This record gives sequence, C-alpha cells and structure tokens, in this order.
Amino acid sequence: MSNVNTVVFTIVLVLFAIVTVVGFTAGRWRRAENMLHLNEWGLAGRGFGTFITWFLLGGDLYTAYTFIAVPALVFGSGSIGFFAVSYTIMAYPIAFIFLPRLWSVCRVHNWVTPGDFIRGRYGSRGLALAMAFTGILALMPYIALQLVGIQSVLTVMGVNASSTNTYVKDLPLFVAFVVLAIYTMVSGLRAPAAIAFIKDTLIYVFVLVAVFYIPTRLGGWGHIFGNAQTHFASISPATKKPLGTFIPTTKSTGSTQFDFATLALGSAIALFLYPHIITGTLASKRRSMIKRNMSLLPAYSVLLGLIALFGYMAVADPVTAANVKKAGNAQLAVPYLFQHMFPSWFTGIAFAGIIIGALVPAAIMAIAAANLFTRNIFKEFFKPDASPALETRMSQWASLVIKFGALVFAVELPHTFSINLQLLGGVWILQVAPMLVGGLYTRWFHRWALLAGWLAGMIYGTLAAYNVKNATTSHWASSSDIVFGHTVYIGFTAVIINAVIAVILTLVLRAAKAPEGTDETLPHHYTADPEQAPAPTPASVGAGVDG
Repeated sequence: MSNVNTVVFTIVLVLFAIVTVVGFTAGRWRRAENMLHLNEWGLAGRGFGTFITWFLLGGDLYTAYTFIAVPALVFGSGSIGFFAVSYTIMAYPIAFIFLPRLWSVCRVHNWVTPGDFIRGRYGSRGLALAMAFTGILALMPYIALQLVGIQSVLTVMGVNASSTNTYVKDLPLFVAFVVLAIYTMVSGLRAPAAIAFIKDTLIYVFVLVAVFYIPTRLGGWGHIFGNAQTHFASISPATKKPLGTFIPTTKSTGSTQFDFATLALGSAIALFLYPHIITGTLASKRRSMIKRNMSLLPAYSVLLGLIALFGYMAVADPVTAANVKKAGNAQLAVPYLFQHMFPSWFTGIAFAGIIIGALVPAAIMAIAAANLFTRNIFKEFFKPDASPALETRMSQWASLVIKFGALVFAVELPHTFSINLQLLGGVWILQVAPMLVGGLYTRWFHRWALLAGWLAGMIYGTLAAYNVKNATTSHWASSSDIVFGHTVYIGFTAVIINAVIAVILTLVLRAAKAPEGTDETLPHHYTADPEQAPAPTPASVGAGVDG
C-alpha cells in the first residue's frame, strides 16, 4: 500500500467508519418490541414516511451501477450509455400505475414479498417458487455489481494493487463485505434507510461539483463533446467499425436506435420488478406516499444524466483515457477521472460516496432476496409451521449467504463492462412481468400458462445472452442480440416470447377446463389504504375474481 494517497485513504476510512456505526445503531431507530419478525427486520415495521421512503428508494435505485457502470458504458461505447436516463424517465410513470396496487394488496394480506402475492393471487406454489428463484437469481449479479463498484475505487486508490494473490488483493473488498453483512443482519432494513441520508448527500455534492468544475479543466463542454464525437467516429483496429456512437444512428452501427429503444423500454419495465425495489416500497406507511415518491424520484434522473456525462469527460481527459487503456478496464474511468481532476481531500469524499453508494443498495438487495428465500422456499416447502422468529433468523442467515454468493460473482467473473452484470439480471427479472404486473389487473392468465411462458423466457434469455460474443469475450459479451436484422435487447425479446406463450396456453387450458387455483384477493384490496395490516377476511379466500 506504499502507493496509496494517505489523505484519500484516511477520508474514505473515516466516512466508512461513520457509516458502519450508523448501520449498527440503526436497529434502535423506531425499534419494535420484537425485532424477530419479517415485518420489522425486513420491512422496518412498514412505517416509513414520504421523506425516508424518498431517500430509501433513491438509495435503492441509484447504485454503483449509476456511478461506475453507466459512465463506463458511455466511455466505451458512447451514446448507448444514455439509455439509463431514458429508462428512468419512463420507469416512474409505469411504477406510478402498478406499485400502489401492489402495496395495497400486500398490506391487506400482510404479504412481505412479491412471491407472497403470486402465491395468493394464483394459488400456485410453483409460480411463487418461480418468482422467488428469479428474484434471487437476478439480484445476485446486481449485488455483485455493487461490490465491483467498491472494487474499482479500491483499485484506483492503489489498495493492495501490488499483490499478485487475488484474495489478498481483494482483502479490503472482503472486509467491506463482512461489515455490510453483519450490520444488515443486526439492523435489517433500518440500516440502509439510515445510511441512505449520508449516501445521497455525498453523491449530490460530488456530482454537482464535478459537473461545474471538471469542464473548466478540460476546455469547456464544447471541447468535451467535440473530442467525444471525434473519438467515437474513429475506426477500431480490432472490429473495423467505429469505436462507438456520439448520437444513436442506424447507419453502420447495428441499428443502434432500435437497440437503444428496446434496452430503455425493457429496463424501465424491469426496474420496479426487482425485489429490492418492492421491499423499499412495501416499507412505506401509506399508499399515497408511493404515488408521491413516484412523482418526486425523477429528480434523481437529472442527476443520472449528469453522471453519464462523466464518460465523455473521461474520453476528453488524456490522462484518464491513458490510465483506463493501460488498465484495460472501462469501469475505472470515473475513479481515474476524479483522481486526476480533484485535490486529494475531495477525491476522498467522492470515493467514499461511491463506496457508500454501493453498500446501501447491496444491503437492501440482500434483505429482499433473503425474504424471498425464507417466505417462498423455506417456509413454503420445508417448514410450513415456521414461527415469525424462525423466519427472521432464516432471513438473516440467508442474507449472509446471498452476499457471499455475490462476492464470488464480483471476484471471479470477468467484468470489464460491469454494466452487463446488471443487464443480465434485467433479462431474468423481466420474465416475471406477465405474472406480477398482469396479476395486479386480471386473473385471466392461467397459472400453468404463466409458468410455461416464464420458463421459455428464462431459457431463451439466458442462452441468448450466453451466446453473445465480441472481439475480446467469448460469452456474456452483451445483453443485446440480432433479431430479424435489428439489434434488440435480449430481455425485451424474451418477455415477448414469454407473454405470447402465456396467452396461447391460457386459451388452451381454459378450453380444457384445467384447474385454475384459488385467488385470495378481492377487487377492493388493490386500492385499500389501511393503517395496519389486518389478516385477510374469510370472504376473500377462494374469491377467484379479477382485481
């Protein structure tokens, strides 16, 4: 560690220590008499107001994917990286429509996970298992991406950079993982909710400073954009094609506009299907707070657009570009840019913001995945009579195992473009859209048809993503593929296949009068706004009606 900047390292260490203390003490925040209940550990008593929910969902949505992977994609490929801005603009109106309905029906029935809703809506353990499996699978690379974000900052800081042993080199990452795992087990959802205040403050500070300050060091925005346009028009010696696109075009770039559109739309639909987003939503106190936050959260989209511009700044800075090229890793673009452009003390603040920005969503994701495992796998198939205390303990330990699995993802898998980790998760989580979003509005789909459509979408999406290659990577090179002469987001194609199969098989199964399962919901459950979560009334059991 002889090449580590002492000032940067000290500031990062101090801020990390502060966050750790907050994480451990957060369990006392609005503490219930009995914390050994998933409503308390996993949903913080379902008592968050508008202000806390805004920070929690903001910390949940804007992750290391935002600060590291999006600018890295812009740095490496140009305008396609701005799909993230487009999809967050589309995502909030979509979520405004269906998330309040999901909150209401889950509150009425005291459901903790989206798998609980699927089980109650369709009367199908198999479909709930598919939801749980998909949610956990999709979150693994997403959690890994947060650890990759921490890893990229530590690499640029030079922490153990000289070590040739992988595990010694990644020791600081292991330490951060252990601390995150322990305070998540102790404090549950209250920990990331409390830390989100610190995280968002740091993020807004260093992003706004960077947007105004760095252009003054690089000759202004005109020079930055001109340099980026020239750079991406250059021909790659390896592919014999332009390095990227400054403006999306259909000429000589594999129909980039269609790729951009399907990637943005598919990601917008997928965003609020992730279990960690649903967990943050279900922790809200009132239905109206969900709608209010879906109206306020687009403020973060402005921030995301500014963060994406860091990729163009890195292209325009010769020192940053040379460092990234030498490292052969585009995800280091933002850390190298900040290291070169800012004094050490501010670089430390920015690096700490990125690390904390990874810890908050990683904690929520692990809690959400653990709750899915406990409620829809462990309790459903292994211990139906599990007490609330046993459920909570199982979730606590499951969250630890899930973080360890994500750590293996982060350390072992190649991730030159780490954004592909998140996009792969998006391909998978999109496949629950017909059963989850569809189920909020209609009971028309047959449970077996939905299961068949889900399986087809998962198989196609996984195989298609696995078979995508480029000049440097033999598999998992991208989340887009060529379909009928157009470059299309694989998740978008897979969910269309999924939905078509579900529709066709529903018609067949309904004609054959196959058993449809029991619906535990009533229409008014989807618009209810209860203060607390009452048990379902006897009349709601077996209702079998549309919501």
